[in-house]
Amino acid sequence: MKRALFAGMAVAFAFGSTAAVAQDRAGWPDSFTVGTASQGGTFFAYGSGWANLVAEELGISGGGEVTGGPMQNMALVHTGEAAFGMTTMGPAAESLAGTNPIAPGVQMTNACAMFPMYQTPFSITALSSSGIKSVAEIPDGAKIGFGPAGSTSDTYFPRMLEELGVNFERRNGGWSDLGGQLQDGLLDVIAFAAGVPVPAVSQLEVQTDVNIIEFTADEQQKIMDAFPVSEFDIAADTYTTLTAPARSVSMWNFAIANCDLPESFVYAATDVVMSDNDRMVSIHRAARSTVPANWDKNKVMKWHPGAAKWFNENGANIPADMIK
Repeated sequence: MKRALFAGMAVAFAFGSTAAVAQDRAGWPDSFTVGTASQGGTFFAYGSGWANLVAEELGISGGGEVTGGPMQNMALVHTGEAAFGMTTMGPAAESLAGTNPIAPGVQMTNACAMFPMYQTPFSITALSSSGIKSVAEIPDGAKIGFGPAGSTSDTYFPRMLEELGVNFERRNGGWSDLGGQLQDGLLDVIAFAAGVPVPAVSQLEVQTDVNIIEFTADEQQKIMDAFPVSEFDIAADTYTTLTAPARSVSMWNFAIANCDLPESFVYAATDVVMSDNDRMVSIHRAARSTVPANWDKNKVMKWHPGAAKWFNENGANIPADMIK
């Protein structure tokens, strides 16, 4: 497994606040990893950021791990290879049902909900020079980059475009690589499912002119009728390219924890993230949705007891049968 960004290498003297020192640390790991996704995507930037924040505040070595995204993160956290990870509700539901393509038949019930992250909008980007301004204008047999194999984007976006009648050739890869291929003319469009702004799109905007393609109202409704997604508008100030909100659909993302981790450790890590939203937003703007009020967006996974304790102490009402 490729490891990356073991940042936040705090040593014994850096135990953060006095409260952190006073915590019962029985059974706490000496280090941890957070399963993210490929470089250039929002999971990578967001996940590496909160991993480093928790490492710094709790005085434990930790950082982000480059992975294939939500499906692989469910597997890594379920087995305990990664303490924490990030997933999307669709892949989480499939993993719990035993239909995760990484390990078909394995019900990944040892991955527990930790905290709400943000919504993942589904959006399409093309070079302005391509002339593609709508889904209907995507040419027959277009080469479309769907992100890393097994990612939320790769799992759902091909199905969505097929539902809309698009005929395409499927390409996979990290978001940064796919952005470079789009710029070099090797791809016609990239179909992103990632928190916005997507770093790879922001970088493309700096280097060239792009079209951010929204769904029509009919396309949006057709997708919502067929998939576990909700209505979403990408705000006009998300990208310099946009002059008005772009119609999209979205799926919620949650941080996850191995269910066997000590309650006090997960409680403390959850407290670090959820108690300092300004700092989380400084890591990535998508964290504006990483607030306690969004605890109820998890309707799929059981909660880790430590996370549930924090949320129930801070205004949530997580029922006992939703706690592992």
